[in-house]
Amino acid sequence: MTKRNTQQRRHLILTQVNELGEVAVDILAEQFQTSEVTIRKDLTALEKSGLLLRRYGGAIALPKEIVSDEIDSKRKVAIAKAAAALIKDHNRIIIDSGRTTAAMIPELASKQGLVVMTNAIKVATRLLALENEPTLLMTGGTWDPHSESFQGQVAENVLCSYDFDQLFIGADGIDVARGTTTFNELVGLSQVMAKAAREVIVLVESEKIGRKIPNLELPWQTVTTLITDSGLASDKRAAIEACGVKLICAEIME
Repeated sequence: MTKRNTQQRRHLILTQVNELGEVAVDILAEQFQTSEVTIRKDLTALEKSGLLLRRYGGAIALPKEIVSDEIDSKRKVAIAKAAAALIKDHNRIIIDSGRTTAAMIPELASKQGLVVMTNAIKVATRLLALENEPTLLMTGGTWDPHSESFQGQVAENVLCSYDFDQLFIGADGIDVARGTTTFNELVGLSQVMAKAAREVIVLVESEKIGRKIPNLELPWQTVTTLITDSGLASDKRAAIEACGVKLICAEIME
């Protein structure tokens, strides 16, 4: 069974779970003409990606209360779509950890020949589920539970060995005068990511712009583009653009 066929089967299984509410291992094995062991592996992989829940003999769809918590907000989706529109086929990109950056992954399904580096397991698992099979690179390093990503010297050394077209990175806040800010004191990897990419694209919801957070992560002179939503106030738009940053305000779809 090829990797492509595995991904296609898992996509179809997930579609059935979401449509029917539950699926059984034996029925899936018969439907896809494969072994029950293979189907169990599929269900385990989908559960680890947070896409369904295993149950004895099969799997069920995520409860609505979990789905509502996990599904990215309309603002995140709007920002993610605007970010993905900047990516060309065969681009080499970095996707940092974070819910807003992870929301980009479904939007990459139509892109061909991508090479994607990430330090986040959640981003990696979503990428592996795509049928267009982007080439996945992981930084490795020391696991940081706060950011749910790999950090540290090993990760930085790996990134220094490559060059990329674009970095897509989130932020805990935006200081309109200085740049992106974070609660996390580990900012070294973010700065190395920015140096390794020709374009640095920050994805952040408008409500985070203007937050007072002490740790400066990326100063404006290292940022190419800021993508936010259309809720950004006009005075903050002007202040950010005055710093020489390209600003994209994505329309929120109702």
